[in-house]
Amino acid sequence: MSLKRKQPFVVRRDGGGEASDATMPGGSSAAKPRAWQRMLSGRRLDLLNPTVADIEIEDIAHGLARVARWNGQTLGDHPFSVAQHSLLVDDILCALYEEAPRSWRMAALLHDAPEYVIGDLISPFKAAIGFDYKTIENRLLAVIYERFHLPPNLPKPVRSLIKQADRYAAYFEATILAGFTDAEADQYFSKPVALCEQSIARFSALQPWPAHEAQGRFLKRFYKLSGQPSHALGH
Repeated sequence: MSLKRKQPFVVRRDGGGEASDATMPGGSSAAKPRAWQRMLSGRRLDLLNPTVADIEIEDIAHGLARVARWNGQTLGDHPFSVAQHSLLVDDILCALYEEAPRSWRMAALLHDAPEYVIGDLISPFKAAIGFDYKTIENRLLAVIYERFHLPPNLPKPVRSLIKQADRYAAYFEATILAGFTDAEADQYFSKPVALCEQSIARFSALQPWPAHEAQGRFLKRFYKLSGQPSHALGH
């Protein structure tokens, strides 16, 4: 009696499985790994070749409000989300430069927008992964900026100001929520020496928001800066 050889079961990248001879000698080549993410808006974002047609602000807000900063190692009943961090960076930028144009503030609000699909990796891990991660992140950020009428490559003074606000935000988050000492935060981030005492007191009162609140506030800020109506979203 001869036994029919079973074909191997191949787990697909989209979560399904199917019998295939793709892994057998002489078999057909394996399917190309999936590099796209389905969004709740219905869009399909290709991470390796994103286009402006793939980008929707509601998808970004939804995702960022559910991505935790500091790998979730923060105080409070809720994770401190990337959406809330983005709002904090915009607020700090305004404290540093009160006359900041809306376009600068929009760039600050969206500076971590790629994380709505690739997540928030802590800096040491980004460095360990290396160039490929940053290439994907920067390519996606450039497309997001283009989608919302910002230059893919910001002028150096704008980049520097956003980076300063980002580092100050990290300092407040690290010392207030993530258990860093002042000395550790000063070493790895930047002590907010350029902020007035009133601003320091304001930004020191951090409390993580629920995801729905972070999402709503992020969208409200976006529509305020863009000048687009937000009545359809109820914000």
